[in-house]
Amino acid sequence: MAQVPQTFFDALAVRTWCGLALTALGQAREEIDAINVYPVADGDTGTNLYLTVESAATAVEAVFAGYEAGSGAGSAPAGKPSLADAVRAMAHGALIGARGNSGTILAQLLRGMAQVLAAEGEAPHTDGRGLRTALRRAADSARQAVAHPVEGTVLSVASAAADAAATAAGAQDAEGDCGIVARAAYQGACAALAATPGQLAVLEHAGVVDAGGRGLVAVLAALVETFTGEAPGYSAVASGGPTREGRAEPVREDDGAGRAQDCGDGPEGGGGPAFEVIYLLEAEDVAVGRLRRRLDALGDSLVVVGGDGLWNVHVHVDDAGAAVEAGVDAGRPYRIRITHFGVGDAHTRGSERPPRERVQRAVVAVVPGEGLAGLYAEAGATTVLARPGEPPASGELVEAVRRAHAREVVLLPNDADLRHTAAAAAEQARTEGIRVALIPTRSAVQGIAALAVHEPDRRFDEDVVSMTSAAGATRHAEVVVAERQSWTMAGICQAGDVLGLVDGDVAVIGSDVTATAETVLNRMLSAGGELVTLVLGDDAPEGVAEHLEARVREAYLAVDTVVYRGGRQGALLLIGVE
Repeated sequence: MAQVPQTFFDALAVRTWCGLALTALGQAREEIDAINVYPVADGDTGTNLYLTVESAATAVEAVFAGYEAGSGAGSAPAGKPSLADAVRAMAHGALIGARGNSGTILAQLLRGMAQVLAAEGEAPHTDGRGLRTALRRAADSARQAVAHPVEGTVLSVASAAADAAATAAGAQDAEGDCGIVARAAYQGACAALAATPGQLAVLEHAGVVDAGGRGLVAVLAALVETFTGEAPGYSAVASGGPTREGRAEPVREDDGAGRAQDCGDGPEGGGGPAFEVIYLLEAEDVAVGRLRRRLDALGDSLVVVGGDGLWNVHVHVDDAGAAVEAGVDAGRPYRIRITHFGVGDAHTRGSERPPRERVQRAVVAVVPGEGLAGLYAEAGATTVLARPGEPPASGELVEAVRRAHAREVVLLPNDADLRHTAAAAAEQARTEGIRVALIPTRSAVQGIAALAVHEPDRRFDEDVVSMTSAAGATRHAEVVVAERQSWTMAGICQAGDVLGLVDGDVAVIGSDVTATAETVLNRMLSAGGELVTLVLGDDAPEGVAEHLEARVREAYLAVDTVVYRGGRQGALLLIGVE
C-alpha cells in the first residue's frame, strides 16, 4: 500500500520512516545476515540492524502515545509531538537498543541527523536543505565514532549518500522538497554499495556487498518512500550481476553464518580478538575520551557512539574483563553483552575463509557481575548481565540465544527467580527451530560447575544430564548486607546486619563479613565437599578470601579452593561447594 507522500520533515514523517524502515529491514534481514563477511563472517548483521530500528521505532511510538494520552488528561501535553520530540526519541531509542557494530553505527547516523533536525534557530531544518545538512552530519559523526574507519563499509555508503544529497541542490525544488534529496541520497548509496567489493578484498572474494551498507540502503529506501509514497527498487548488486524482484542476488558459497558483526573498522579477514563486548555507559565526555584510547589499545572494531552522558560501546578484544573494567573506570556500564567468537571462526582461523554454518552447541548464561561475565565468556558462554534490581527480560534471553548462533543451546539462568523467565525464553527459541535445554541453576557458582563439565562434542542429552548433575551437586551460598529489618529462618535481622544465605535461605545473622562467611562455609563443608568456589564482589572486605582459603587448608584436608572476582554483583561473596 502506497504511503501518502510528505514534502517536509515533521514528527509524523519520523514515525512513518521508522515504521517503513523496520518493515524494509524485516524483509531484507535474512539476505543481509547471509552476506556479512567483514571484518569477520557472521549471520546477524541484518538482525542487529532490525533490532536497532525496532528500538528507535518503539521510542517514537511512545512519544506519540504520551501526547495522545495527554489530550484532555492534563498529565501530558495535548496535541502532537514536535519534530524535535520525535527525532530525539528516535535517536535515543536507537542508542539504547543498538545491537552489534552495524547497529551501533546506524544509531550514530540517526543521532547525527537528530542533532540537525532538532536544532533550534532561524534556519529551517524541515525542508530539503535541512535533510541534506542532517545527512552530512550523520555521515561525519558516524565516521568520527569509529576508531579506524575503512572504506568499503557502511561508512562509505553513508558518506556517498550525503555527497549525493548535496548535489541535489541544483535540482528544481530541491531546497524545499525532502523527497528529491532523499532519492538522491538513496541513489548515491546504491552506487556506493555496488562499489564496496572493489574497496575491500574480502567482499570481492566472497562475491558480496557490505552487509551494513546494504542495511543502510534499505533504511534510505524507506526514507524515499516516506516523502514520495513510492518504494524505490533496490538496484545495487553483489558483484555486478542482475537483480530479481528488487533484491540483490549475492554470490556466496553457502548460507548461514559464522561469528561477528559488520563494522567500519577491523582486520581484513585476518586473525583477531576472541570476544565481542558491548555495553551502555553513563559517563562524562572527558572520561569517554580516555576510554576510547584504552579500548583501542586492547582490541579492534572499536565504535563508541552517543553523547550527553550516555554512550554505546562496542569493541572486539581478547580480554573481555579488561574491556568491561575500562568501562567501570570511565563511568557506569550496564546492559553488558559478551560474545565469545568461538574456536574455528574467522577470528581464530587466520586468512582461511571461515565456516558459515551455525555452531552445533552453545551455552547461554545469566551472570550477576562483570567479572563473572568475563569468566563465563572465556569458557565459551554467551552471557547476559543481571544487575541487582535489573533482572533481564525473556526477550533479552531470547536475543542472547540468537547471538549464540547454535543449533543446540544450554540455558543457565543462575537465579531461582529467573526460572520462569528463562523457561519463556527457551520456549520462544524453540519455535524458531533452536533446540534449547534449560538447566535450573539457582546461583552463578552452580553455573560454573555446569560449565566445567560441558563437552560440546558429546551427545546433547548426555551433555545436559552431565551439566545438570554437576550443578545439582553444588551447594550454594551468598553473604549479603540486610537492607531492612525482617523475619528470617535464622531470626529477626536489622538493617546493616550481615546475612549468610545457604541454598536461598538465611542461615546465619552476624555483624562481621569475614566471620559470617566462615560460619557459612563451615556449615556447608560439614556435609563434605571436594572443591570450594569463592566469588568476591567489589564491596567484599580485603583479606576475606585469604582468610577462608586458610581456614579450608587447616580444617578440611583434600579440599581445594578457587577464587574469582565477580565485580559489582550485588552479593559481597558467593560460595559454592562441590
